Amino acid sequence: MEEIFRFLKALREHNDREWFHANKEWYLEVKARHEAFIDAIIGELAKVDSEVEGLTAKECIFRIYRDTRFSADKSPYKTHIGAFIAQGGRMAPRGGYYVHLEPGNSLLAGGIWCPPPSLLKALRMDIYGNIEEFTGILQDEQFARYYHLDGEKLKKVPAPFPKDFPEAELLKYKYYTVECDETDAFFTGEDAVERVVERLALMLPFNRFLNYTVDETWRESE
Repeated sequence: MEEIFRFLKALREHNDREWFHANKEWYLEVKARHEAFIDAIIGELAKVDSEVEGLTAKECIFRIYRDTRFSADKSPYKTHIGAFIAQGGRMAPRGGYYVHLEPGNSLLAGGIWCPPPSLLKALRMDIYGNIEEFTGILQDEQFARYYHLDGEKLKKVPAPFPKDFPEAELLKYKYYTVECDETDAFFTGEDAVERVVERLALMLPFNRFLNYTVDETWRESE
């Protein structure tokens, strides 16, 4: 894993196609190591969450190449590598587990990011209707020790929810994700996979709550 961080640090300093092409073999070695790491995480995580059983790292890892068409930043490569582990792979609209490796800015995260409007409305409705269950998940001692809701919020409580709802702030989120910053060292060492899986597993109740809504929404649309 140390080699992955060394490569990403070098890429951050030399984010251009000429350097990348000259170091393509190094990148392919790092890519293979990262895939093996994510495959190992999936294998262990599947023992806790059967939803991810059968997934492969290649289905979950995002490309390192940036889409610069609509960005002022024309750097061709991302200076991090990320994997979203969820049933259906990296683009799945389900709650899942995100592993982000970036020198000095590594983290673990999970949940549902940028759901379509119909799903976002359904998530808010289920949170509103099952608020004690949802806040119980967020306030669980082990979960709250590491994770917190993270993301953009509306300025006002969205319709049709009452403005005086005691947990109205939870209904303002535009997406439902949690995040936990980690040191780079957290992802290195012989027991790194076990450490990561233990931390990711804390998100299982959170993702199950969200995915219940996803499944119900899909069934209603069939």
